[in-house]
Amino acid sequence: MSLTPPIARPSARAYAMWGVGLAAYVVAVFDRASLGVAAVQAQERFSAGASAISLFLVLQLAVYAALQVPVGVVLDRLGSRWMILAGALTMAAGQLVLSLATDVPTAVVARILVGAGDAMTFISVLRVIGLWFPGRMVPLITQLTGLLGQLGSIAAAYPLVALLHGTSWEATFLGAAATGLLVALLVLVALRDAPDGTAPVPTADLAAVRRNLAVTWREPGTRIGLYTHLVTQFSGNVFALLWGYPFLVVGEGLSPGTAAALLTLLVIVGMGVGPLLGRLCGRWPLRRSALVFGILAATATAWTVVLLWPGRAPLALLVVLVVVLGTNGPGSMIGFDYARTENPAERMGSASGVVNVGGFLAALLTIFAVGAVLDLLTPGSSTAYSLDAFRAAFAVQYVFWAVGLVGVLRHRAQLRERLARNGVVLVPLRVAVGARLRGASAYR
Repeated sequence: MSLTPPIARPSARAYAMWGVGLAAYVVAVFDRASLGVAAVQAQERFSAGASAISLFLVLQLAVYAALQVPVGVVLDRLGSRWMILAGALTMAAGQLVLSLATDVPTAVVARILVGAGDAMTFISVLRVIGLWFPGRMVPLITQLTGLLGQLGSIAAAYPLVALLHGTSWEATFLGAAATGLLVALLVLVALRDAPDGTAPVPTADLAAVRRNLAVTWREPGTRIGLYTHLVTQFSGNVFALLWGYPFLVVGEGLSPGTAAALLTLLVIVGMGVGPLLGRLCGRWPLRRSALVFGILAATATAWTVVLLWPGRAPLALLVVLVVVLGTNGPGSMIGFDYARTENPAERMGSASGVVNVGGFLAALLTIFAVGAVLDLLTPGSSTAYSLDAFRAAFAVQYVFWAVGLVGVLRHRAQLRERLARNGVVLVPLRVAVGARLRGASAYR
């Protein structure tokens, strides 16, 4: 027996459930970003260099990526409510440990806890959306979730920084821990996994869990989701999380204020593009790969022009690059839509977990590769990286774009073969668009 999402218009309660899950996700993003905006204070508190602070981020992302599949499997067994609750409590524990930490090893443990709790949150919220909203609305609500989740980054960049400067390290991160406890209480009291009357997921033994995970992995819809997430997400993520700011300031010679403004623009563009992509996926569910290819082509083209530009790139070109990178986060959400539509609801958690590994694994490997190339091309332990060193370092992205493109093409072909066996053959996109404009069928 499988779970079935509602088919009517979503009720006010559906939006309330989404609001509770969204609040938990906003706090997760806040916790994820909280150490980054306090990097200078962290170096002073822990007597650590920039490389040690970067290690916090890498380990946090590594834990997040490594836990996606296990969390997805447990999510399918326990449901969203308990997983989001566990995530909120784990992140609160991490912030509590960080507030008391005075050395690097303790701080590393704190960020590992934050990464583990963060890993439990987003895909659990996606499951809430999939079970409370009709299918045609899920892509839009998913995009809005990613968009509104960035409020957590804003809260980290402004209120948390103000509190850090106005009080103390201990008070600031104790406050962050208290916020996590409050959202955990809200989830415990208010969140429900699915509408009343929805058939419960049968409890499976360990052997059944392994079989379900194997089936989830063999599903072409899961794999195209993974490669979609990989190919669209990692470039913007690497730029925003670590290497974008030094590239703009040290490599391209921009002022810190201009570089910060460009990184803010990246977030704003993502917030604007997300709802549009959600509506397009809902309206053209069998043409989602066209959006993926468009985002990939724009991203690779923008980077190619910047990397081949003689000398430092003009500001206008860097603005174009940042605008294009702003589409990467919303584009990666298309991967979760593939997982949702091609897997039954009882495998939604594990399928979303598999998808979520793609972009974060590629981002981690790219972060390491960019750093390794920069160190290789820069004498000694200097951080005065040249523009040519940055160009060579960012060129590693082409490897991951190629891997992602091949994966999307391969598994899209498998999905279309299955559609053809069921009597659905897609006509060329230009013909489909013309047919839709004329009110005819886009398929034959």
